[in-house]
Amino acid sequence: MDSGLAALLGAAVGSATTLGAAIVNGRAQARSQHAQWSRQHRRDAYAGYLSALHDRDIAMDAVLDALRSGEPDLTDIDEKIRRFITLAREVHRAGEVVILEGPAALAEVAERVTHASSDLSYVMRRMAENAHAGDTARKAEDSALAAERERVLYQAVKDFRLAARSTIGKTN
Repeated sequence: MDSGLAALLGAAVGSATTLGAAIVNGRAQARSQHAQWSRQHRRDAYAGYLSALHDRDIAMDAVLDALRSGEPDLTDIDEKIRRFITLAREVHRAGEVVILEGPAALAEVAERVTHASSDLSYVMRRMAENAHAGDTARKAEDSALAAERERVLYQAVKDFRLAARSTIGKTN
């Protein structure tokens, strides 16, 4: 084989190797970019959900504080309940995005938050109905039950936050 043909063959092999490496690197970079894009969408969904939960929980605390007072202002309570309901709808919307973004294990944790929220909301509604009826017989019992359910809800939200961090790859 003459030196010209050997050089040409060497250049062809070198070009093929370089092209192969470029394809492999390009695919690896595309996978990395897609993974980053996916993490960012999930992070945004989880942050939106936590933000909506925070706003709704502040509204719920305002309702519960108003209901626990000695002489509850029913008009004020009704206004605060309307705000709470509006914010609860936002939590539901944000929760749907969490379910869409996944993974299924995180959706299950979000479902536990929903159940804990529902349990507390039930007590809050009963307290509001009793306040409207002027019935104070169960006020202390309902206040204690609301406090316990607030603790359960706080733990469920904490669990969601930890699961979300794990899903998006943040460990510290």
